[in-house]
Amino acid sequence: MAVVPSRVSSRISEGLKRFQPIVESAKNRDINESDTVVMMTGILSEVFGFDKYTDITTELAIRGTYCDLALKIDNKIEILIEAKAVGIELKDQHIKQAVDYAANKGLEWVILSNGARWLVYKVIFSKPINNILVFELDFLQLSNRSSDDIEKLYVLTKEALSKNLLHDFFEQKQAIGRFIIGNLVSTETVIQTIKKELRQIFPDIKVQNDEIRKVLLSEVIKRE
Repeated sequence: MAVVPSRVSSRISEGLKRFQPIVESAKNRDINESDTVVMMTGILSEVFGFDKYTDITTELAIRGTYCDLALKIDNKIEILIEAKAVGIELKDQHIKQAVDYAANKGLEWVILSNGARWLVYKVIFSKPINNILVFELDFLQLSNRSSDDIEKLYVLTKEALSKNLLHDFFEQKQAIGRFIIGNLVSTETVIQTIKKELRQIFPDIKVQNDEIRKVLLSEVIKRE
């Protein structure tokens, strides 16, 4: 994770302190979607550093309608945001519409949020169009004193997006994903190394490569 500049860290910390009670109150009052969008605009501005007049828009037309929110970097739309009322439980069907909108505009990133939960998706331009949940945040559970929580929020700031750090975060997560690691662990080179170590521990027992691979895939690396 990149180092968070002190100025940005302070803004995130102060923004959390200010907006967590606001989000909690909004949730208790069960405010509607329009008011949730207004609240989220404040969070995007005061926590994530986007200028509400130049970087945040509700005027992006897609297929005859308008997206809830969109974020600009250097005057170019980079992220679509699908907003739901703070009391609404976020579901897969909500993100499908947003991903379709993003794909229509050739955009890679989508956020689904009700102000309390923030889910960040990467649009995969395959056939059919797909998406991957990159990470999610529970805004009300974050601590303004936790450097780990501030780092999590930093990935979505204007400063980080300007440096393409969200893409870097995604690439790093993919590189250490369990399926990638699983594939590497089950390669012949690694199995040979395991076999060699087993011989040191059990010199009188013969173990075949296929036996090791089977145990790795079925018992050590579980793909549920």
